Amino acid sequence: MGPIFKIGPIIMKQDLTETAVRDALKSKWIGGHYQYLESTASTNDLLKEQVAAGSSSDPPAGTVILSDYQAQGRGRLDRRWEAPAGTSLLLSILFRPDWPPIQLHWLTMLAGLAVAKAIEVQTGLSISLKWPNDVVINREGVWQKVCGILLEGHVSAEQRLEYAVLGVGINVNIPAEMLPDTIRPATSLLIATGHAISRLTLLAEILQRLEQNYEMADRGKSPQPMWEQRLMTIGKRVEVNFTGKIDPILGTVEGTGEWGQLLVRDDHGHLHAIAAGDVRLSEVFL
Repeated sequence: MGPIFKIGPIIMKQDLTETAVRDALKSKWIGGHYQYLESTASTNDLLKEQVAAGSSSDPPAGTVILSDYQAQGRGRLDRRWEAPAGTSLLLSILFRPDWPPIQLHWLTMLAGLAVAKAIEVQTGLSISLKWPNDVVINREGVWQKVCGILLEGHVSAEQRLEYAVLGVGINVNIPAEMLPDTIRPATSLLIATGHAISRLTLLAEILQRLEQNYEMADRGKSPQPMWEQRLMTIGKRVEVNFTGKIDPILGTVEGTGEWGQLLVRDDHGHLHAIAAGDVRLSEVFL
């Protein structure tokens, strides 16, 4: 049995070990190979190392590595993301899709949809997505991040996706005073609901929905239309900032492209298909 954590007046058994997860899983192959760690630097890096090592123990598609604490957790643009031990869901999932590289970002869409729906089912909260890879909650008119997704892929010499590692970090039972210090407003499911949430139940729900979403995508059904419907930026006026010496774009979001580009009509009437950038909405970085 895992350690017991006290959150205010609430005491929850935080058991995410192999035995507990195996008994709770509703998915068929995602999570079939599951590794639990009390602490690691980065689950994404560890899973990539296992894939690179190869040999007869090469991890199969659906392998999940979960850690109760990540010393070097990160998000997009190498931003640090650190959560107190035992409070969050910090995991990485291995996929081996025989897809063209341009289709890689479908995995971000599939994961965002799975996480959003699973949280809604478990908590009753209304969940939205922020382009390109965040899961957010509107709390008193302010969009606050509750989950980040980090996708890393490897392309073969034949220009097909050889494998992809999908990292997911969800603030589940973090009290307000222990939230990571980030440039973007953050929250947790504990704060949003007022009570602790079972990480085990939420994990099983996410993996099942992710598996269902992936299998539909692997049969050719694009997640982009459903993903776009959940984006809170659609129809909003935004400022998009880029790394380097590229000037920001000011305009209105009109939708997304087939592969997830953000379509922004600037103030001069030009339509931009943005593949990567930081989006500012209502004077608050999201």
